[in-house]
Formats: sequence, structure tokens, C-alpha cells
Amino acid sequence: MQVNIFLTFQTTALIMTCKYEGFRMCLLTCRFKLMSQCRILRCNSQFVSATSHLDDSLNEDFCIALRSYSWCTQRTAWFCRGDLIYHSAVQGIEDLMIQHNCSKDGKVSLPRPHVPADNQDNLHLPDTCKYEMSFYYKQRQKPTYLYCGIFGNLHIRTFYNDFQTCRVQGAWPVIDNNYLTLQLTNAPIAPHHNISAISKVTAIFKNSKECIDQKVYQAEMDNVPAAFVDGSVNGGLRNGANSLVIKKMLSTGHVEIQASYIGTTLIVRQVGQHLSIAILMPEEVASSHTEDQDLQLCLTGCPFIERLPWTTHHHNAQRAKAKCKEGLLVEDYYFECCVFDILVTGNPNISLATFKAVEDAKMLYPAKDLLHVFRNSWPGRPIPSCLPLLVSVLWVLFCNNNFFF
Repeated sequence: MQVNIFLTFQTTALIMTCKYEGFRMCLLTCRFKLMSQCRILRCNSQFVSATSHLDDSLNEDFCIALRSYSWCTQRTAWFCRGDLIYHSAVQGIEDLMIQHNCSKDGKVSLPRPHVPADNQDNLHLPDTCKYEMSFYYKQRQKPTYLYCGIFGNLHIRTFYNDFQTCRVQGAWPVIDNNYLTLQLTNAPIAPHHNISAISKVTAIFKNSKECIDQKVYQAEMDNVPAAFVDGSVNGGLRNGANSLVIKKMLSTGHVEIQASYIGTTLIVRQVGQHLSIAILMPEEVASSHTEDQDLQLCLTGCPFIERLPWTTHHHNAQRAKAKCKEGLLVEDYYFECCVFDILVTGNPNISLATFKAVEDAKMLYPAKDLLHVFRNSWPGRPIPSCLPLLVSVLWVLFCNNNFFF
């Protein structure tokens, strides 16, 4: 209850302060200059952690936590003079001390909260290395998450639920922003096929001053390691090293990279002779890129000229559909991807790539009720199958014969 009251004080103070735009801009300027030294978010999280297990009957412990909170804000006061969160925290502390009749003199050691065993590894992480916590203190709401999956021959579910099938052979950027660069290398599945599959995955987790050293992960066919290229399994020697960790999921045969400092989870798996990826990322992180980085498969999909037509009109379609129904109960876009792969390769076992892609989506997708996307019910669905083929033909004519002139 006490924590909720405190958060209300913070939110109210911020809203009132924002009414004075000129003063606000001045404070924000100061804040950006001193951001690396201001530790108010750390003070906030320590207070919340210390009081999360308390109730009204433990008033003395709550007062100890408040005094410790006040002492923490005093230590960082000089660096936080232009920080709105800092000023609202100071006001909130004073109000709570009055409400709970707490003396400003007395013990300041924090009560030790009970911490579940699963969370012990994260206790030492700086607040800036806990994305969800940091985002909540800044925005007073949980972050919005985006999901992207790339699998099979070659299917993309973009951040905005647009399903595409693309040829995109060679190296292509999947994600390219201020925090993460993810690239796929795609190879044709056979010389006579105009479709490709992932043969290599490269991920660069960029240097984060307070959290991790730059780390590079690379996976290839028959080599999906549970370690970064340098042999490490976390973010290095910094205090927030465990905000980037690699986990080998032996039971399901894939590697999961958890980058909690940017709220991101990346799954890399091998299915048959293909690789696939699935990624969950906050919208704020995904949008932190320049105009020069706008070509990203997860963001906008593949270029228009690279998209392949969606069609399941084939004399073996019924047999392919029967195979896909063994693992897919809903005839959505995933189902169509499964049928497509079987028809173009003639290999029924390739359906496993889609089955695993659905498992990854169920594991990561933030809105379970929107997991399934259907051709005729989603406004961002792919364009009619004949149109990309027509554009491809016109483009070839234009390049070779100056068709339009």
C-alpha cells in the first residue's frame, strides 16, 4: 500500500511540473548533462525492494526504509538537480514520513527483503540494466513489446504482424538499431529453387556503458553454440554482465539469449537443415535507429521486389494440408507457410520448421489473443499473390529494355 501511495505522489508531481514548459525544458537539459551520475532510479528500486514485503504492522521497518531512501537521495542530490523524478521522490519521501509519523533521525540500514532463489543472480545489476524496471520508473507503465519470427523457406512475421514469403538470398539485416544488430545469411535450398532458408545468424549486442561489453553471437548450420564468439556466456566483466546471458535449452534444442538490459529475448534454433529465429523486443528499443537503418526485415519486411506470391493451388495441396494439420490446429498464416514449404520442396518433414515457429511465438508473443493472423482478417496482410509477380516482371523489363521510355 505504501509503495502505491508513493508512486501516486511521483506521478502527480510530474504532471504538475509538465505544465510549465519553459522550466521543464531547462530541467531536461540539466538532466541529460548529468544523467550518467544521477542515481535516483537506483534509490527508487532499493526502496521498492525493501518495502515490497512489508505491511502496515511493520511501521518501524518502513520508517527505516524511508530514512535510507532519503539518505540515498541526498547522496545523489548534486547530480540530480535537473531530474524531475528526483524532485518528485524527495517530495514523496517527506509526505510519507509525515503520514507514517517517522522520525528523520534513527537507523538507516535497509530491511532485508525475502528474495526468491530465481532472482538472486540479478540482485547486483544496476537499475539501468533492468529495462522493465527502468522503463516503468520513467514512463509509469509497462513497455510495449514487438515480436518478429523468421523461419522456413523463407517466411517473415514482422514486428507489425505482416506475414511475407521472400527470396532474399545472401546477407540481410534483420534488426539494426542503437543496441542490437542482427543479420541473417540465406542460401537457396536447391539450385533449381527460387527460395532460400537461413544458413547463418550473426548478432552484435553493442557496448552498453553501464551494463555489458560488446558481444557477438554467431550460429551456422550444425553449429548453434551456447556461447558468444569469445567463449563467454554473459555480458563480460561489468556490473551488469548478467543482464545479457545465453541459455542452452536442452529439452527443446534451441539457444535463448536474454538481454534484460534492453528487455529483449532472442531464440535461435536449428530445424532439419535450416535455422530460424524469434525475437521479442520493446518498441522503444526497436525504433532507436536512423533513417539510414530503415532496411530491416523485422521492421518493414523484405523489399517489394523480393516478395514471393502466396499460392497453395497445387495438385498435392490436400496432402500437404493434411501433414500440416498434424501439428497446427488453426488454419492461419502459419498453416499456409507450412503448406507452401511442403509444396515447393516436396519434403513433408519440412513442416517441423513451422511447428517450431509456432512454439516460439506461443512462448514470446506478448498478446496471446493475437497470435493467429488470418489472410482475410488482418489489415496489414500481404498483398494479393499475383501483384508482386507482375511487379517483378515489369522491373526486369525496365532494367533490361528501358520498357517505360
